[in-house]
Amino acid sequence: MSLVLEADSFTHILRIMSTNVDGKRKVPFALTAIRGLGRRFTTLACKKAGVNVHKRAGELKPAEIDKVLDVIAKPEDYKIPRYFLNRQRDWKEGNSLQATSTVLDSKIRDDLDRLKKIRNHRGLRHYWNLRVRGQHTCTTGRHGNVRGVIKKK
Repeated sequence: MSLVLEADSFTHILRIMSTNVDGKRKVPFALTAIRGLGRRFTTLACKKAGVNVHKRAGELKPAEIDKVLDVIAKPEDYKIPRYFLNRQRDWKEGNSLQATSTVLDSKIRDDLDRLKKIRNHRGLRHYWNLRVRGQHTCTTGRHGNVRGVIKKK
């Protein structure tokens, strides 16, 4: 069984949340191109929005895209459990949310600034451009950049 689509109804590249999404991939996997969204969350969001998860992203109608984006923006309104979200009990607002794209970048930057300001060990390691998560540093990482930051001599 094959599905024949009109040339006008298929979109090869969708622009969603300031990210290019491949229209040839299935909807949950195509949405993972957006920062902050994983496979499990996008699959659940598609099911809550009533979108067929076996459909290609290029076949989606604008109304379906808006419905999925609404579920992603307000997951607790659609009874998505709190443990599914990537930002649980935010230290500033105290609520849980799903941070995506530019919001996620600003939240991570704020967290690192807070750690540096309170002189936390992890914040100081970020400030000094050293490994943060307990890796060995005596024999590895001697040259080049650490996490994309070139050391100044």
